[in-house]
Amino acid sequence: MRGSEDGSTSLADDAAAVIARRRHYAEFFGDAVPPSGYGVVVGNCQAESIRLVVSSGDHPAVRIPAVHEMDAADAERLHRLLAGAAFLIVQPIRDDYRGLRLGTAQLRQVLPDGARTVVVPSLRYGGLHPFQAAIRVPGIDEDPPLVAYHDVRLIAEAAGLPVAADLPPEAVRAVAEDSVSELRRREGLGVDIVASDLYASVVADLARTVNHPGNAVFLPLGERVVAALGAPGTAVDPGRPILAGVQAPLEPWVVDAWSLDAEPRRDWIVGGERVDAAVVAEAHRGWYAAHPGFVAAAVERLAPLVRRWRAA
Repeated sequence: MRGSEDGSTSLADDAAAVIARRRHYAEFFGDAVPPSGYGVVVGNCQAESIRLVVSSGDHPAVRIPAVHEMDAADAERLHRLLAGAAFLIVQPIRDDYRGLRLGTAQLRQVLPDGARTVVVPSLRYGGLHPFQAAIRVPGIDEDPPLVAYHDVRLIAEAAGLPVAADLPPEAVRAVAEDSVSELRRREGLGVDIVASDLYASVVADLARTVNHPGNAVFLPLGERVVAALGAPGTAVDPGRPILAGVQAPLEPWVVDAWSLDAEPRRDWIVGGERVDAAVVAEAHRGWYAAHPGFVAAAVERLAPLVRRWRAA
């Protein structure tokens, strides 16, 4: 339905979204009572997936918004929730993130005496999507249309830099090792759970996109988190693909590079619907043409990946 000239439909939609969000996070908003012995999982879009696999009757975890979606009121709600929590599972977050007291150290300070904390790494893996980046640059908060991911081949094209259409197997493996090496580096800065070894055996279920791990990562990661909590029980298999709302193409040369037991897929899958990769590419070309500053900054930020592609 199109909105009316006075914007009433838009206002109604906004109100409905607020109500739906409050219902979805009822315990976070104080509209429902959290279970006894509850914990909280804080982080990016991966946090809810970690909550799914660790939350059980033995160690329930309250559903909360991703940290990058929180405003000042949400930060206060989180602090109140943490003040009564039995445990906190959290990704590394810098102090005063987005001007709010959402840093890992700041959240730990709110916990009651005796509460456990487990710090888990934020995960990115390029081995299945060595063409892909999930980045933002200062001053440009807008995402490209259709999917909020960038293809280094299209960025290079927009910058006038010739690159290959695909990578040979050794280059695919090099991109994968680049991402695992970066994960090891960040693990070395201080986490309680390591995950870099989970990428030693490459299967299609390792990642949906460069920053969306699959069940092959989340389930063993969940086992490690439960063990670190000192909690009884094991990780919970939700019986469905985790973090699968957006799935990037699985290109034939990637399947061949890893000898995957999976069929190549040229399309994106977004919200369960297939989206033609060519349609996405054309939309992104238009977006890059309208945002030359992003292209220049992205080429600089993605320089190591661009070099891999230019050398292919």
